Amino acid sequence: MKFIRLLNNIKLRRKLSLTFITVAVVPLLISGIFLTGKLREIMIADAFQQATDNVDRVRKRTEEVIKVPLDISYQLSNDSRMKAVASRRYDSYIEVIQTYRQYSDIRDYVRLYKEIKAIRLYTPNPTMLNNWEFMQPDAQIEQAEWYKMALSKKGLAGWGYIEDERDQTHYLSLVRKISLDELGQESVLVINVNTARLNSILSQESFTTMIVDDHNHIVAANRPDLYGKNLAEVHTAQSILTQSDGSFDVDMDGERSEVVISSLIPESSWNGLRVISVFTVSDILRDANGVIRLATLVIAGSLIVAVLLVYASASLITSRLLRLSKHMSKVGTGSGSWDTYLDLDGKDEIGQLSRQFNALVQRVSQLMLEVEESNRQKRLLEQKQNEIKFKMLASQINPHFLFNTLESIRMEAHIRGEEDLAEAVWQLSSLIRNSLEVGNGKIRLSEELNMVLCYLELQKFRYEDRLLYKLEVAPGTEDIELPPLIIQPLVENSIIHGLDHKEEGSTRITIRTGLGENEEVYVEIHDNGAGIPAWKIEELQKQLKEQEPGEAGQRIGLRNVHDRLQLTYSNGSGLSIESKEGEGTSIRFCIPRGNETNVYSNDC
Repeated sequence: MKFIRLLNNIKLRRKLSLTFITVAVVPLLISGIFLTGKLREIMIADAFQQATDNVDRVRKRTEEVIKVPLDISYQLSNDSRMKAVASRRYDSYIEVIQTYRQYSDIRDYVRLYKEIKAIRLYTPNPTMLNNWEFMQPDAQIEQAEWYKMALSKKGLAGWGYIEDERDQTHYLSLVRKISLDELGQESVLVINVNTARLNSILSQESFTTMIVDDHNHIVAANRPDLYGKNLAEVHTAQSILTQSDGSFDVDMDGERSEVVISSLIPESSWNGLRVISVFTVSDILRDANGVIRLATLVIAGSLIVAVLLVYASASLITSRLLRLSKHMSKVGTGSGSWDTYLDLDGKDEIGQLSRQFNALVQRVSQLMLEVEESNRQKRLLEQKQNEIKFKMLASQINPHFLFNTLESIRMEAHIRGEEDLAEAVWQLSSLIRNSLEVGNGKIRLSEELNMVLCYLELQKFRYEDRLLYKLEVAPGTEDIELPPLIIQPLVENSIIHGLDHKEEGSTRITIRTGLGENEEVYVEIHDNGAGIPAWKIEELQKQLKEQEPGEAGQRIGLRNVHDRLQLTYSNGSGLSIESKEGEGTSIRFCIPRGNETNVYSNDC
């Protein structure tokens, strides 16, 4: 109760501002902090998953590269020709040079496989010459750890960061002991892996990615400044130096970082490699932090503007309420007049209060005016109602009135014995009714032909013996569906151009249906009338192919039928017209089967 009392004592302007801050700013800040934390977690998780996928991809591609020197070492360890060259005792240098020229397998491997940089065989044969392929190990080589390990591992392959004597460059190299033919004579094979191929694999990675050997030598990296260094010089964390697989958090130079490690131990090898990917959380969140800072500035600016707008709105509301309060006090004390009017525009609650107050004050003086205005409105309403009733009565004249009238004429003609006239009126009534009841769906071919029969009977009543017609309906085609009012315009066209233009004799119109070669139903309307000249046929065909209908009024029916057939079925389902002047005209179209849905039914 004390809180409510304290809240009621606060000015409305401050109350609205505090309410806005409480219900808008505080939840927005809480939501922003929560969503920011979630965004950071999601970005770190996505980056971690990306690093894991990248390490796995690099490991697989590196395995493909080092598999080449591994396979070559297998082949050379079983190469009897190479063993014979290395173990043979030579009498002269010329003999050595000739033998080297004849044996070119090592040079061929280097030339054919881009994954390797060089191949050399260290063999203790004093009669041989060093040609960078066959070499005699000196004291330094024999004391090297990799050389001793290769001799002690009984043919297993080893991987290390070894210097090549030719260019004094270190390479990731495969070392392997090879036993020669002579008893007790052993050699060490060294195959340098092409560092450029390894670096090309790593160059596509967005995070710092390295390949290190078992002594933590960085044999390849996507950062040039890391290549050739020892991992201990770059990252001092013990987990990076010793762990073979997994992922973990480390502090790198005071920054939180994520490390993903995957080991690669090739087949038949006593040691292997590790693929290491490192990314700092600050790098991952740099873009997100920029977006968050920008969003914070935008939200802060929006909140400041919102607070100012709320304060201005509260000031506007309180000023209007103060005016209303002063006016009510003036009227209540009697110092004002009943005709006093308070002008507070607006449709909100304050505006409603002011209008209600004005209405209460002026109610007595305006009562007669309101009654008169009410009567005027009532008379106007009655007038409008009478107009509506008149229009509703006028709208009762509809097609049913026309059908009833035609039916009355037909009955009168039948009573008077005018059977022909009665039949014609009945045909006209049925034709009009069916035409008006046609919808946008499809009707059966039999129903369409019934409408055409009604139309032909009416035309025969007019032309008598000058018009003859015949229907040839193939079995199985009566139930095919087609759009309504397709055949009747074609029959009408045959009468207009076939019979009316024929000077003498009768005209026969034949309506024929049948099944085509592809099981489609064709409909053909043929007449032996006057026919159409060739130039008019070409013009008519051209008009049917145009995108917009022509201006010729007599072509509208054909164009309408042609367009509806193409829109309903396909562009190949339009009208086909053939005619010869003096012999007649044939109009044909095809309907594909399997469209027995959306049927509209009527009877003629």
